[in-house]
Amino acid sequence: MKSALPRVAVVGNGYWGKNLVRVFHELGSLELVCESRHESRLEVEQKYGVRTTPDFSVVLAHDEVDAVVIAAPAVQHYQLAKQALLAGKDVYVEKPLALSSGEGRELNELAAKNERIVMVGHILEYHPAILELKRLIRSGELGRIRYIYSSRLNLGKLRTEENILWSFAPHDISVICSLLDETPESVSSHGGSYVNPKIFDTTMTTCSFRSGVQAHIFVSWIHPFKEQKLAVIGDKRMAVFDDVERERKLTLFSHRIDWFDRMPVAVKDGGEAIPLDKSEPLKNECEHFLSCVAERTAPKTDGRNGIQVLEILEACEQSLRKEGTPVKVDARGAKPKYSAHETAVIDSPCNIGEGTRIWHFSHVMANSTIGKNCNLGQNVVISPDVTIGNNVKIQNNVSVYTGVILEDDVFCGPSMVFTNVVNPRSHIVRRHEYKTTRVKKGASIGANSTIVCGVTIGEYAFIAAGAVVTKDVPPYALMIGVPARVAGWMCYCGTRLEEGTGSQTCSACGRQYTVEDGCCAELASTQPVLA
Repeated sequence: MKSALPRVAVVGNGYWGKNLVRVFHELGSLELVCESRHESRLEVEQKYGVRTTPDFSVVLAHDEVDAVVIAAPAVQHYQLAKQALLAGKDVYVEKPLALSSGEGRELNELAAKNERIVMVGHILEYHPAILELKRLIRSGELGRIRYIYSSRLNLGKLRTEENILWSFAPHDISVICSLLDETPESVSSHGGSYVNPKIFDTTMTTCSFRSGVQAHIFVSWIHPFKEQKLAVIGDKRMAVFDDVERERKLTLFSHRIDWFDRMPVAVKDGGEAIPLDKSEPLKNECEHFLSCVAERTAPKTDGRNGIQVLEILEACEQSLRKEGTPVKVDARGAKPKYSAHETAVIDSPCNIGEGTRIWHFSHVMANSTIGKNCNLGQNVVISPDVTIGNNVKIQNNVSVYTGVILEDDVFCGPSMVFTNVVNPRSHIVRRHEYKTTRVKKGASIGANSTIVCGVTIGEYAFIAAGAVVTKDVPPYALMIGVPARVAGWMCYCGTRLEEGTGSQTCSACGRQYTVEDGCCAELASTQPVLA
C-alpha cells in the first residue's frame, strides 16, 4: 500500500532542482530523482539515499510516484508536464508553466479532464514577506497604491532557450498581480540584446492597471551585482521587500511629501523593519503542493495563475518586438487555443484555430484566418487576408501572400514559393492587381517549387520538388519540371498510381480510380482501407 504522504519524483537536479530535491527529502516525500548527468545522480544517491534514473519513462511508469516535480529547462516544461498528466500524475512545474499561453491552457484543460492537479512554482507568493505585504495593502495601512517598482538583477545565469523576460520576470508579474488582485490592461516593454542576438538580456516593463496603478519591472542577467527588490508606494506609507537582505526583508517607510510655498518637499523616515515568520518560502510552497495532492484541492498558484502570467509575458514580448508600443492584455483569458513560440509575431485581429502551432520567427499578419490543428514551421509569413483551412502543414521559410487560399489538409514543403502578381515592379504599386491562387483539399506542394499566381491546384494533386506551376493543375495530378507538366497520377494516400488509362487501383490502400482524357477521378464505390 502507498503511504498516506504523497510521493514525488523530481525531474532535474540542476541549479534550482537541487533545492527541490532537498526540500522534498526533508518533508519525507521524495521517491525518485530523474537526472541525465551521471555524476549528479551519484550525488543524490549518496546524499539522500533515494533511487535515481536518467529515463523519464521510468518516472511515468512508477506506481509509487503520485506527483512529478519538473525543474528541467523551460523549453521542456510543456512536454514533460503533458506526459506526466497523461500518465495520471499530479504536476508541479517550475516557472514558467510553458512557453506560450496556448500550451498552458492545454495543460490546464488536460489536468481538469484527468482530475489531476497542476501547480506553478511562483515561489514568492509563499514568501512570508509577500504575505505580510499583501496584508498591509488590503488593510489600507499603505493607503491608495500609487505605483509598484521591482528589480531582479544579477550576473548570470545566462540562458539561450528563453530571454530574460521569461526567465526572471514571471516572479515579479505573479506577485504584483497577486498584491493588486488584478491583471494589467496593457503592457509596454523595452529591452536590449547584448550577449546573444535576439535574446533580450535586460528589459524594462510598465504594466498599466485599470485601478490606475502602474508597475515597473526591471530585469537583467548582465548586472554587476545581485538585487531583488519590490517597492510598493502608497499615499500613506511605502514598503520595500528586499529578498537579498538577510534580516530586514520587509521595511515600512513613513516618507511623505509636504508642501511649502507651493513647492513639494520630501520628508524622509528611517524605516521600520517588519518582523516576519522565519519559515523557508520554498518549504512553504512544497508543503502546500503536498497538501493539495493529498486533499485534492486547487493550489494557490494553479494552472490559471500560470496562464495569467503567460498571457502577460506574451503581451510584453509583443511590445518588445514593437519597440515598446503598448500592447493590451486580455484579462479574461479568452484567447484562441493555439500555441505560438515567443519569437513569433501575431498581429491583431486575426483568427487562429484550436490546436494550431506557430513556430520560431514566424509572422501572422492582421485579418488572416488559420484553421484548427495547423502547423506553421520556422520563418513562415502569413500575409493579411489569407485564408488557411484545417490541418494544413506549412514547412520552414514559406510566405503565403495575400490572394492565396489553402483548403484543408494542404502540405507546403520547405522554401516553396507563392506569388500574387504576374508583372511585379518595385516602383509600381500593384496591390489592386493581386491574383487569387487556390490550393484545394489534400494537395501537396514539394520543397523549392514555385506556384505562379492565378492558378488552381486540384484536390490531392502532388507538385514535385523544384517544379514551377504556371497553369491549373487537375485533381490527383503529379506535376514535375519547369514549367510543370502532368507526369502521372497520385492516390489520396500519396502513392503513385500505375501509368496508363482506364481503371487504376492503389497498391498501398486499395482505393480505385479511373484515368481518361487527361483526368483522374476516384470511383464513388471505393471503400477506404487506410489504417
